[in-house]
Amino acid sequence: MAGRTDLGDFLRKCRADTTPEAAGIPGYTGQGGRRVRGLRREEVAQLAGVSVDYYTRLEQGRHTSPSEAVLDALGRVFRLDAAARAHLADLARPPRRRAEQAPAQRVRPAMHQMIASLVDHPAFIVGRRTDVLASNTLARALLTDWTRLPPGHRNYIRWIFLDPAAREAFLDWPTVAAEAVGTLRLYAGRFPDDPRLTELVGELTIRSPEFRSWWNGHQVHERTHGAKRMTHPAVGPITIRYEALALPGDEEQTLFIYTTDPGSPSHDNLRLLALWANQQQASPATAGGTPAPEPPARADTGPVADSA
Repeated sequence: MAGRTDLGDFLRKCRADTTPEAAGIPGYTGQGGRRVRGLRREEVAQLAGVSVDYYTRLEQGRHTSPSEAVLDALGRVFRLDAAARAHLADLARPPRRRAEQAPAQRVRPAMHQMIASLVDHPAFIVGRRTDVLASNTLARALLTDWTRLPPGHRNYIRWIFLDPAAREAFLDWPTVAAEAVGTLRLYAGRFPDDPRLTELVGELTIRSPEFRSWWNGHQVHERTHGAKRMTHPAVGPITIRYEALALPGDEEQTLFIYTTDPGSPSHDNLRLLALWANQQQASPATAGGTPAPEPPARADTGPVADSA
């Protein structure tokens, strides 16, 4: 799917997105008669201290092993952030071990126990390709019950794009979805020959125009921490803050923990959701035709979520 052509694609996107003003082109006073978006190849080459022929071969995929010095120079020219610089380095190095040859990902029992003990906080563990490897009761109530999905469908980005409920859950769905695509791009740079990634990207490209557009944009995003505005049909709006923690022993496993601001309407609604989820777990709607418990009264938050 990816191969080394992604290096050229990424460089072309960076060049197109970098304005002459941002790059500090000497004497530049405006677009004038420029016929290209962003920088010209010769301008990139001059600013990076390489020949035009060398840089052209990089973009055309005819040279795929630039030195660290060249990568650093290109990162400066394009003003790349840390995640984009890491992605550029991944694209320029030989592919890692094929993912299907790597050991299957397993979540340690202690981690299962830990996230289960976080009864007041949604928590889940994501692995390669944003596969959801483990989740606690509150995470399944807030997002979706991954355990009810076929194993091949237990994937965060697949849920984001293909489940209509995800579009309802995130009040800023386009931002959340675009960032998820950027995260998958980072993984693709590290494991370009992963056949399951190829399958996932192929399915989403066919079924989602938004995914296709954002994927072709080559933007990257590293999830570390942030806030998301959500809503749940049982309790209403919830603004959550998340922390993404890399797990020792498997660099491709990330623990996500959701919290809310103490004393906020979101905090109250998340506690109500925890009570509702426990009621649902104790008295499932499908058990003997017994109706599901009514959701508890939500906190009065008005028509929109409280601010982050």
